[in-house]
Amino acid sequence: MAARGNHRARILILGGTAEAADLAARLVAQGETDVITSLAGRTANPAPLAGKVRIGGFGGVAGLTRYIAENSITKVIDATHPFASRISENARLACAAAGIPLERAERPVWQRQPGDTWIEVPTLDEAAAALPAGASVFLALGRQHLSAFEARPDCHFIVRMIDPPEVPPAFANSDLVLGKPGINPEDEIALLRDHAITHLVCRNSGGAAGYGKIIAARRLGLPVIMIGRPKEPLPAPG
Repeated sequence: MAARGNHRARILILGGTAEAADLAARLVAQGETDVITSLAGRTANPAPLAGKVRIGGFGGVAGLTRYIAENSITKVIDATHPFASRISENARLACAAAGIPLERAERPVWQRQPGDTWIEVPTLDEAAAALPAGASVFLALGRQHLSAFEARPDCHFIVRMIDPPEVPPAFANSDLVLGKPGINPEDEIALLRDHAITHLVCRNSGGAAGYGKIIAARRLGLPVIMIGRPKEPLPAPG
């Protein structure tokens, strides 16, 4: 779609992923468009990004539609986390209202490999229910996805977060580990061994950045409770 009037094309990237950062860098290097990456603001110190950056929510569909109009956005690229269904749906509705293209940069899902022991479930509640009593569980989910596991006082949880939480996890039977997912499987193996982990719980996010823990669980022979993606993802651009 051509830029409006005499203005350069202006792309809004809904980011927060490695793929979004790579995309922003490529578009800025091409020099043909203005690039703005929007971050939700959940990480205290995000890595530097090419182009302009805005941080914080838009205020739903109406707020995003208004931002598109006020900033002369000519295309939106949704490169958010595969489970960020709310912002993806807001983007779909806002772009339809504004009459501009929307593209979705979708990561392929992880596929089960020889040696993987996966228990595939569709929800967090079913993931919590699938854990055996007495399990020592590594939760690789993010702080906003922990409440389902409060009902399992018979398990012990290791919770990894990038930033220290303002409020600690509500369940007492847990320990906190700070840090980003390890790309190097050896680092993840050491972490799982140090905490005597018996089960890993994660979402099928796809991508290289979080795959180290999957390789680590495979090598250690640990079961993985794998939460599947939402049943109705945003359609790919056509």
